[in-house]
Amino acid sequence: MTSENTLDDEDTFKILIATDIHLGYLEKDAVRGNDTFNTFDEILKCAKENQVDFILLGGDLFHENKPSRRCLHSCISLLRKYCMGDTPILFDVLSDQAVNFSNSKFPWVNYQDENLNISIPVFSVHGNHDDPTGADGLCALDLLSSAGLVNHFGRSQSVERIEISPVLLQKGSTKLALYGIGSIPDERLYRMFVNNQVTMLRPKEDQDQWFNLFTIHQNRSKHGATNYIPEQFLDDFLDLVVWGHEHECLINPSRNEQRLFYVTQPGSSVATSLSPGEAVKKHIGLLRVKGRKMNLQKIPLHTVRQFFIQDLVLSEHPDLFNPDMPKVNQRVEAFCQEKVEAMIEEAERDRLGKPLTPEKPLIRLRVDYSGGFEAFNATRFSQKFVEQVANPKDVVHFIRQKEYKAKVKGEEDVDFGQLLSHSSTEGLRVEDLVKEYFQTAEKTVQLSLLTEQGMGKAVQEYVDKEEKDAIEELIRYQLEKTQRHLQQRGVLTEEEIDQEIRRFRESKKNTAEEDEEVQVALNRAKAHRIERGEDLDLSDEHDVSMDSDEDSAPPPPTRGRGRGGRGRGQTTARRGRGAAEPKPAGRARSRKASVATPTQGRNIMDAFQAPPQRPSRGAVAAKSYTDEITIDDDDSDDVSFVKPASRLTPASRPTPESRPTQSRRGSQSQSQSYRGVTFDDDDDEEDFDPFKGSSRSGRR
Repeated sequence: MTSENTLDDEDTFKILIATDIHLGYLEKDAVRGNDTFNTFDEILKCAKENQVDFILLGGDLFHENKPSRRCLHSCISLLRKYCMGDTPILFDVLSDQAVNFSNSKFPWVNYQDENLNISIPVFSVHGNHDDPTGADGLCALDLLSSAGLVNHFGRSQSVERIEISPVLLQKGSTKLALYGIGSIPDERLYRMFVNNQVTMLRPKEDQDQWFNLFTIHQNRSKHGATNYIPEQFLDDFLDLVVWGHEHECLINPSRNEQRLFYVTQPGSSVATSLSPGEAVKKHIGLLRVKGRKMNLQKIPLHTVRQFFIQDLVLSEHPDLFNPDMPKVNQRVEAFCQEKVEAMIEEAERDRLGKPLTPEKPLIRLRVDYSGGFEAFNATRFSQKFVEQVANPKDVVHFIRQKEYKAKVKGEEDVDFGQLLSHSSTEGLRVEDLVKEYFQTAEKTVQLSLLTEQGMGKAVQEYVDKEEKDAIEELIRYQLEKTQRHLQQRGVLTEEEIDQEIRRFRESKKNTAEEDEEVQVALNRAKAHRIERGEDLDLSDEHDVSMDSDEDSAPPPPTRGRGRGGRGRGQTTARRGRGAAEPKPAGRARSRKASVATPTQGRNIMDAFQAPPQRPSRGAVAAKSYTDEITIDDDDSDDVSFVKPASRLTPASRPTPESRPTQSRRGSQSQSQSYRGVTFDDDDDEEDFDPFKGSSRSGRR
């Protein structure tokens, strides 16, 4: 490949991209406590050695919503060590920074602050782990922002409409529009996209000359009807989407053939669950952008702890053992020990010549004991490898491939013990348990006032963010509201009351009114906490437990990511200097339900007896440019991509002004010519220039 000096000229943006660093994960573990800090140090060191223009983080910088003092201290120390200095910043910000950073007390990019010496700016959106919360809607990133270490963007407060105003950057002749949206509950955001309530603003002039980079932190893979964000919901004028929240490293850009943009998924830099997605080798990306062309070099992380996982199905080895054999458990245990020892030996061979890699690997053996076999003592078995592995408490995990089919006839017919057993929770998420419970309890009267989404959010706030009054206030508020509705309707008989309550409940499901009810209840809970003098200081110390996708019931999600909970969005972006006009976005997702617990039944006739009330607190022109995209992989083969091609029209210098555009969807992909995707297996790259545009556009 051509030399880096040739690539990195005065017109080329160099951006280090990373997501889901999860600082502070298992920080109290004697073996794994420093893993996240060591890897963050490697990421920042890599940025400094490559002299990047800025670092782009895709959310979940912290694992806990309220990081410990040690975690914050380590993060601030590393950012100060690598991101402050006298190195000049070679790009300019053209957009209205008061709009881009409207939630900050210092609404401008940190490197332009006369009191700070920033050499590498860091831009970051918040994730679902470090989302804004509390009475003031603050998050850990806001602390770093006030300290001048991080530029926190992509916040949205409104639950009714989101306007995403880009940070407009220019380096030489290259113009970059940086879009971002922090984590929002999936189902809510999905509904907002469907209702055309998400708007992405664009520059008015020279729209075809801007490289559009979008950072998002949501579910990418489908976990339910609305529990994810389809790529098709995003606008088709985008060039590259950096997708956070998903932990599996799929950093090679994949082309969306309907919307004609590319998606890169860097994945996490630490394994927070023992699932297959976390076993993929971890990388970060070095993105180069020049004009409308880009080059992505993936960089392996050497300080990440090794993780090996295998599945063992006992019924597939009838020649070795069967359930009727004498002492079959001893035979199975000995066979499992051989498998674990083989993985440990493989880890030792792989670690040769890698001094930065931690010594003890993560090992997980998933044993399917269906077909009459019995599980042996997993704890005693795991203790054999205390000195060899980093997770000696859960080396082996027993599963059964037996699906549970609930007979939904009433709450009394649901066997929650079976629902939560190991035999039925493989791949089952907290949201599934909530939905299963409510589908069953719908048949009974005692939960006819509550909704799945509202109760799930209240339980999430109680568990994740210590809002002790969240559940009580939600029930109280929904009960009060139902009482007023029944009194207004003038219903008298018990049968009429039951029917009216069902209609009232159904009319609120998946609407903005339901979101408002949850928010009012949470505000009440926060008000009571403040009245009691309880503090939600971010510096509180918390015990950190291991996030395993397959541990005791109810299990965390099994898709290679951290907790399932999500936070609220914050501020609505306003128009920038030189008014940016809205363009409707596609569509996308809403709130994840959390665990719901059964509540005590109440007689429906008691609805007219009001409880004591507490005060409440208060799409786009078709792409017509030749765009070449390459991926430089220093540990695998090179891949080159060529985007839809035509010729660029001359345009004047950019201004921060913006104008509206209309989206052409559907037929757009049929009217464009492109070369498609080609894979080059040749390792010799000396003569390959990733920024060399093609002389003509081909048709395939």
